[in-house]
Amino acid sequence: MVKKPTVTAAPEVVDSVEAFEAKLAQVREAQKVFATYTQEQVDEIFYQAAMAANKARIPLAKLAVEETGRGVLEDKVIKNHYAAEYIYNAYKNTKTCGVIEHDEAYGITKVAEPIGIVGAVIPTTNPTSTAIFKCLICLKTRNAIIISPHPAAAQCTIAAAKLVLEAAVKAGAPEGIIGWIDKPTLELTNKLMSEVDIILATGGPGMVKSAYSSGKPALGVGAGNTPVVIDETADILNAVNSIIHSKTFDNGMICASEQSVTALDSVYDQVKAEFQRRGCYFVKKGKELEALREAMFKNGALDHRIPGMPAAKIAELAGIEVPAKTKILIAEVTSTDPAKEEFSHEKLSPVLAMYHAKNFQEAVDKAEHLVLAGGPGHTASLYVHPAEKEKIALFQETMKACRIVINTPSSQGGIGDLYNFAMAPSLTLGCGSWGGNSVSENVGVKHLLNIKSVAERRENMLWFRAPEKVYFKKGCTPVALDELGRVMGKKRAFIVTDQFLYKNGNCKAIEAKLDEMGVAHDAFYDIQPDPRLQDAERGVERMRLFEPDLIIAVGGGSAMDAGKIMWLMYEHPEANFEDMAMDFMDIRKRVYTFPEMGKKAYFVAVPTSSGTGSEVTPFAIITDAETGIKWPIADYALLPNMAIVDVDNAMTAPKGLTCASGIDVMTHAIESFVSIMSSDYTKGLSMRAAKLVFENLPAAYEKGAADPHAREEMHNASCLAGMAFANAFLGVNHSMAHKLGAFHHLPHGLANAVILTRVMRYNAAEKPVKMGTFSQYQYPHALADYADLGRYCGCTGKDDREVFENFIQKLEDLMDTIGIKKTIAEYGVDEKYFLETLDEMSEQAFNDQCTGANPRYPLISEIKELYLDAYYGREPQSYEA
Repeated sequence: MVKKPTVTAAPEVVDSVEAFEAKLAQVREAQKVFATYTQEQVDEIFYQAAMAANKARIPLAKLAVEETGRGVLEDKVIKNHYAAEYIYNAYKNTKTCGVIEHDEAYGITKVAEPIGIVGAVIPTTNPTSTAIFKCLICLKTRNAIIISPHPAAAQCTIAAAKLVLEAAVKAGAPEGIIGWIDKPTLELTNKLMSEVDIILATGGPGMVKSAYSSGKPALGVGAGNTPVVIDETADILNAVNSIIHSKTFDNGMICASEQSVTALDSVYDQVKAEFQRRGCYFVKKGKELEALREAMFKNGALDHRIPGMPAAKIAELAGIEVPAKTKILIAEVTSTDPAKEEFSHEKLSPVLAMYHAKNFQEAVDKAEHLVLAGGPGHTASLYVHPAEKEKIALFQETMKACRIVINTPSSQGGIGDLYNFAMAPSLTLGCGSWGGNSVSENVGVKHLLNIKSVAERRENMLWFRAPEKVYFKKGCTPVALDELGRVMGKKRAFIVTDQFLYKNGNCKAIEAKLDEMGVAHDAFYDIQPDPRLQDAERGVERMRLFEPDLIIAVGGGSAMDAGKIMWLMYEHPEANFEDMAMDFMDIRKRVYTFPEMGKKAYFVAVPTSSGTGSEVTPFAIITDAETGIKWPIADYALLPNMAIVDVDNAMTAPKGLTCASGIDVMTHAIESFVSIMSSDYTKGLSMRAAKLVFENLPAAYEKGAADPHAREEMHNASCLAGMAFANAFLGVNHSMAHKLGAFHHLPHGLANAVILTRVMRYNAAEKPVKMGTFSQYQYPHALADYADLGRYCGCTGKDDREVFENFIQKLEDLMDTIGIKKTIAEYGVDEKYFLETLDEMSEQAFNDQCTGANPRYPLISEIKELYLDAYYGREPQSYEA
């Protein structure tokens, strides 16, 4: 048991030197106790603090945008998510307490001790994510922290720090281990720097200089002025789209973002054309360029209004008329001397300088000059064919930069762990001695050397996961069950299903086979169409009494979801649904670690409808009937051990279910095919599933059991699409459909159908505002993907666009055939209530787990427009930026 410190209560508001001294005393005493904690205690505190920060990523992003008036809400959500999830993932297994290394042969032991109190200065550009990052690494290293927020972002920074503090204390940390200045002034910030044990400074050059002049050790970071060189061997499409992806992220406020582009003359026009095609605006030389210069720079320095403003707003300040959705303003200039050319400075906004170079050497020389003049030691970027090793070597040898990123968006590449997985994730990027800093890498645990990191773009490992056994073919159920009893030796089976199926005899054949094999069995059949946690808990009580070694879920998605949840609760009574339901950007980097399954029981899924594919997916949804909270659980631990895909179990589905579940299969196939996580292993499944739906859904809908072949092919299609999206995931179509179901009780398949073609048009835009972030997704190509799928399904055309339009028409014809209505309104959704819930639905759809795999990363406002289009049946429109 940790003895909590007894300290004099610190003042509630730190707004004076006296109040700061009292707060400092409280924090120092808390840190003395924290320094005695074990690794196990520290890791639990670190974990709980990361979990709390992750859960609050959207509210904190909102606070930051509202208070500062800068940046992009959705991007700040990503930064907060990154600060919690990626930092936790990077350091969760790092030893930071006591003996961390021991070599008996060489007789060396390394012991970790905390420094004491960290003074953290937080910038207005990343006010919540940087606060989360610094608090977490201090907690991991048993240090205390006192934060001096930027005056223009004090409230949101304090909110982030307070949230982490409350979670840490609840997990056992001493009270007062995190503190802050409520009303920051220059006097109080200087006082903080002079009193703490080490300074962790992120911000402008003046503030960093003050930190290093304070007389205390400082981990400060310098200004960034990242130059980009585009070689003639580069993939221009990838280069330009990567730069746009990076430079528009949070309106260019990450210090590693690109500030200038130097393109070789041989490809300059091609580069410029691609920028223009993607929605960037080249400022006209002469009056426009001078007007922009005058608006952005005052007395040779960047005007305080510019950082984090959108391109169109900056143009408006300069009196330049540009399209409202302009991504980047680009100024073509010649001088790389900041004293002569303001556009060669760091701009912290979606504005780029662009230079010509006759050859690669000249381009490298210009980049070197820009680094040394405006951002020594920070970041430099090169786009080149990977085989050009000599050019890469020349660039890395020449650049005085601690991060050299190759063929990579520099904002995301510089902060680490997104496009190169050996680059440490951080929101404080050291610039080494070249930038006057004490660290030369992304700030983490130990920073004693100047280390130059050269990060070439890499695509992370993908995977394909499926049940270990999938039985299919009409009539295969007895054969599959035979293996469970006679081969695997299972003795006690527990069946999970719903009342309709059980009372109508759908489980009789299964029970008869179990009886034949001498396998004892029990059944729980109180599963609702929208499975409830309370029902699952009652079922688990029976399950624990029965003690099965085999669980068989029989039914549609609801029964199989409930079965998975009951399996989980049976194996792990300590399961916490709130933690398990936490969203993730990358399932391998999630904060929560799922428990191991299968130690008590083997899980078998037997679908009786042809739609969800739940028999081969790692997903389950359960609703707490008391709170109304719907828990979406996703982890490969929930993947069934065996799936029995026998159409005999689905032959009598009514027309309504056939329609809704069938179009759900089509949506699974289409979304998984264009997902940013799709692969050759999943695309083949998606294609075959889509084609089977086109060929068999109309007959299955019209004839039902009278056409057993169509029924069987639809059952197979459902399973194939399930395996595809179990590995590639889905997209915003499902995110939006989930909310239509939750708010307006629209059946899931119909909710998917009524927005399907609109979402496809939205995703097929060649100039999206945002592109999905995943290392293998280099530039927008959803249109080409849709066309590939369309061609496989029999659509033709002179180019991708025409094939795509014909594919859309074929889908709409299919939906007409099976009775899908055209609009949300036609399904009886009340207009007044729809509009009242629209904002909440849009935000929740943005936050849905499916959204992250969508090829076009949606803004909340765009989701809202898609909902409105689908409700009122607006004519198909261009969703280009």
